[in-house]
Amino acid sequence: MIVILGATGNTGGVAAELLLAKGKKVRAVGRSKERLDRLAQKGAEPFVADVKDTEALARAFDGATAVYAMIAPDHSAEDLRAEQERAGDSIAAALERAGVTHAVILSSVGADKAERVGPVNGLHSFEQKIQGIATLNARILRPTYFMENHLPQVKIIQSMGTMGGIVKPDLAFPEIYTHDIGAVAADELAELKFTGKSTRELLGQRDLTMKEAATAFGNAIGKPKLGYTHFPTFAVEMAMKQMGIPAKTVKLLVEMQESMNDGWMVPLEKRSAVNTTPTSIETFATNVFAPAFQGKAAASA
Repeated sequence: MIVILGATGNTGGVAAELLLAKGKKVRAVGRSKERLDRLAQKGAEPFVADVKDTEALARAFDGATAVYAMIAPDHSAEDLRAEQERAGDSIAAALERAGVTHAVILSSVGADKAERVGPVNGLHSFEQKIQGIATLNARILRPTYFMENHLPQVKIIQSMGTMGGIVKPDLAFPEIYTHDIGAVAADELAELKFTGKSTRELLGQRDLTMKEAATAFGNAIGKPKLGYTHFPTFAVEMAMKQMGIPAKTVKLLVEMQESMNDGWMVPLEKRSAVNTTPTSIETFATNVFAPAFQGKAAASA
């Protein structure tokens, strides 16, 4: 039995479906029974639990040969970091209590840093909790910047005619489609070839700049001259607060993007066949970004 946390999310959902397709027994954990129904119909055992409920998680992990563990970011939380700590403590305690021997952990590029990386500080802390479980073999996945992080640009383009943000226009950095993260997680969970504690970075298909991303998105939505504007930090902070994002979370998100700009939050591994994933920004633009812009359901990238 393989247990998947965040089974209705971007990475956990993909991992669960791929494992079911491989003939594996899957226990899908989520907070909503209704949202778990789709996986249940494909053969998964649904299990409703909140990751901050240690007792429930320990029951979910009972009998597991492996677990996919992650902390889903809640940008609506008044204190995101406190929520991350509570979730991380609960997951680690449940893994230890249930005697789980193998886990694939979702973290992030930058989690090697203990400070100045915004929400990723919470994933650094989560990794430390996992490292403290002596009997657990863990593969810690550190993916780079999600392509889905561009989706809020839809409203900016529609209202301003440009993409925009804090990240420098010409800064090249790797980006990844979350489906590819789920696929790697599924492979790791199916094979269980790892022992001890190890990290594996996932660097997407290639490095690209915000200008290059804008070109890809512009071509996909019929706006080939779409550009990217480097907005001042205070303007972005104001816009996020107007969107209802709590002030503490805004500060963390800004800190993360500024850490990218100044070279603090960067991959540790050189690009290789092992850490390169298949989906290009052009494919994502066509199959995910364009449908979002047009108000249609996304196609599989």
